[in-house]
Amino acid sequence: MPYDLILFLNSIRWQDIVDIALNSYILFRLYVLFRGTNVFRVLAGITLLWILQRIAAAIGLIVTSYAFQGIIAFAALIVIIVFKNEIRTVLQTKNIKTILWGLHYKTIKTPIEILVGSIYELSRLNSGALLVFPAADDLEEFTQRGISWHGQISKEMILSIFWHDNPVHDGAAVIKGDRITDVGVILPLSKRNDLPSYYGTRHRAAAGLAEQTDALVVVVSEERGEVVVAKGNRIIDIHDNLELEQALKDHVGESAEPVSSRKKENFRLGLAALLSFFFVSGIWFSFARGLETLITLEIPVEYMNRSPKMQILETSVNDVSLNLSGSGTIIKSIRPEQINVRLDLSKAVVGSNTFTITPENITLPPGVLLKKVTPSVINVTLDVTMEKKLPIQADWIGKLPEGLILQSAVLTPAKIKIVGARNVLNKISTIYTEKIQLDNIKKSGEMTVKPALSPASLKVGPGSPDKITLTYVVKNRPPAGIPK
Repeated sequence: MPYDLILFLNSIRWQDIVDIALNSYILFRLYVLFRGTNVFRVLAGITLLWILQRIAAAIGLIVTSYAFQGIIAFAALIVIIVFKNEIRTVLQTKNIKTILWGLHYKTIKTPIEILVGSIYELSRLNSGALLVFPAADDLEEFTQRGISWHGQISKEMILSIFWHDNPVHDGAAVIKGDRITDVGVILPLSKRNDLPSYYGTRHRAAAGLAEQTDALVVVVSEERGEVVVAKGNRIIDIHDNLELEQALKDHVGESAEPVSSRKKENFRLGLAALLSFFFVSGIWFSFARGLETLITLEIPVEYMNRSPKMQILETSVNDVSLNLSGSGTIIKSIRPEQINVRLDLSKAVVGSNTFTITPENITLPPGVLLKKVTPSVINVTLDVTMEKKLPIQADWIGKLPEGLILQSAVLTPAKIKIVGARNVLNKISTIYTEKIQLDNIKKSGEMTVKPALSPASLKVGPGSPDKITLTYVVKNRPPAGIPK
C-alpha cells in the first residue's frame, strides 16, 4: 500500500496541482458570490444530481445514469435562462476585485429604528406610503422601474418622498441596506379575491409583489393611517412600532440573537474552501485516475556512456515493450518520442553483459505509470575497437554484353583502413565493394564505388577514403580460332 501511494504521488503532475487549485478556487468564488441566492441553491441541487449520476454509472445503472445526464444538461440551461437577471445583478454590483478575490461579510446595514420612526410618522400624518425590502429575488422582471435614487436613509428623506405633492409619492420606494435605491416604482397588482374590500391600490400592489417574490412590502394607509406588512401570501396587520421593528429585523437577517461574529463567518468561509477543494479533488480523481487506460508501446533501447575503445557487437533485443497506464486524456496525448529507455554501459566489460531494465532506466511523461517491461533483461556483447588495413576487391555481378571481355580492373586505393571490434576484424581478410553490374559496361572507363561494410558496426578508418575509384579496361572478344 505505501508503495502504491508513493507511485500515485509521483505520478501527479504540476499541471494536476494547478488544475485542482484553480477549479477549487473558482468553485469557492461562486459560493462567495451567490450564497444565499436561488442560483446557489439550484447549483447545489445540480451538483447533487451529478453525484448521483456518477454513483449510478459506477454501479452499472445505465438507464438511470443517462436519465440523470439529461436532467443535469436541462437544469444547467434553465439556470442560465431563468436566473440571468439575478446572475447579472450579482456581477454588476461587484467590482473585479470583489469578484476575483474579495470576501464579502454579510453585515446588517439597514437602519431599522429610523425606518420604523419614519413609517409611524407617515402613519400619524395619514400620508400613504409603499416601501419595498428586496431579498434574494431580482425585482426588475416584476416591476416597472421608477427613478434611480441611491440616497442614504433618513427620516426627512422618507417623509419628503411620500409627501403628497411629490410626483413620485404614489409609487414604491425600494430599500437596500442603508440606501433608498429607487422611487416611484410601479408594482404588479394582486388578483386575489380574498382581500378586504377597503384595500386600495397600494395594498393590492404590495400583495401582488409579495406573492411573486421573496420581498417584504410595508404599506401605510392614506385613509386610516394603518400599517400592514405583505410577505409571501400573508398580509399582516401591524399594531405598534415594536411589531414592525421585529418584522423588519426578521426579514433583513437581524433578530433578537446577536449577529454572527467575524470569527464564525471566517469559519464558514474556511469550511466552504475546504469542501470546494475536496469536491474538485474527487472529480479530478474520478476522471484522471478512476478511468484508467492501458497502452502498450514498442520503444527502442538507447545505449549510453559506452567507452570509445569498445564497440557493441550484439544485443539480445533492440526494442522493449512498455505496458503503461494513466488517465485516458493523458494516454491519448502520449507520443513515442516522449518516452526513453536508456542503458548505462559505463561499467560494461568486453564480452557478454546482462542488464536488468528498472524504472530508473525509463523516462515517462508526468501522470503515466509503468506497469510492465518486456523483456526486462537485455544481453549486450561488447568488444575492443581496433584498426586493420584490408585489401579491396570488386564485387562483380551479371555478365558483360556479348563480344566483350574485361581485360583489367584496378581499384584505387588497393587497401583501406577499417575500424571495428577486434573479434570481428580478426575474421575478415578482404573488404568487397558494393555490387557492380557488368551488364551496363560497354566500353573502358572508371567509376566510383563504395566499400560494403558488414556488419554495419564496421567503419572506414581515419585517413582512408570512403569512396574507391575503379578503373577498368574492356576489349572486344577475338573471333573463335584466332589467338588472343
